[in-house]
Amino acid sequence: MNTQFDFSGRSILVTGASSGIGRTTVERLCASGATVVAAARNVEALAHLAEETGCEPLALDVSDEAAIADAFASLGPSLSPFDGLVNCAGVTGLAPALDTTAEGFDRLMAVNARGAALVARHVARGMIDAKRAGSIVNVSSQASLAALDQHLAYCASKAALDAITRVLCLELGPHGIRVNSVNPTVTLTPMAVEAWSEPTKRAAALERIPLKRFAEPYEVAAPVMFLLSDAASMISGVALPVDGGFLAQ
Repeated sequence: MNTQFDFSGRSILVTGASSGIGRTTVERLCASGATVVAAARNVEALAHLAEETGCEPLALDVSDEAAIADAFASLGPSLSPFDGLVNCAGVTGLAPALDTTAEGFDRLMAVNARGAALVARHVARGMIDAKRAGSIVNVSSQASLAALDQHLAYCASKAALDAITRVLCLELGPHGIRVNSVNPTVTLTPMAVEAWSEPTKRAAALERIPLKRFAEPYEVAAPVMFLLSDAASMISGVALPVDGGFLAQ
């Protein structure tokens, strides 16, 4: 089955767009007719993505509140207000709980949780001012729902993101704005392929996934597009596992 969506006439912001799930989401949305603003810190990667897809690149560090405000101020009326937002910007860092530092913890929270909340605030304000219904999708993780060794700060940041999703669902719902999370397992971005290349480590992780494989970026982008679309018009406040059954155990 080839699942297709039509986002013609819709403007969507994707953060974390320079690689991985974010990049694939931008590619799929542009192919589906959306006007996409692709935001990330890697300006060079954004330029290549814009050449390939026709998206509008936007340099953005979501951990910097002032930079977020400046980025939104730079957007013209042809691009905003948005009809949708995909909060995909994220960072990771591994450390045992006993070695977790304040700096490392704060870095993950600043990007994975606080940054998503601040970007959503700007997008939602624009939607409300324009009296425009819309959809926000936060890219979370199975790590928000299951403890993982050496992932204390990461698990905490993604659990915070799921909580942000639920609060935004309550507060923005009366304005016709839906807010959901997707919670993927290990997804085979180039970085993840390298990180999980060690056979013993990889085998142990795959043993916990009933489908016995990791996710591909397009397998996360597709549920994101579903939640952005009118096909999900009555779905809000959910954390949707995209994990091959990992959380069923």
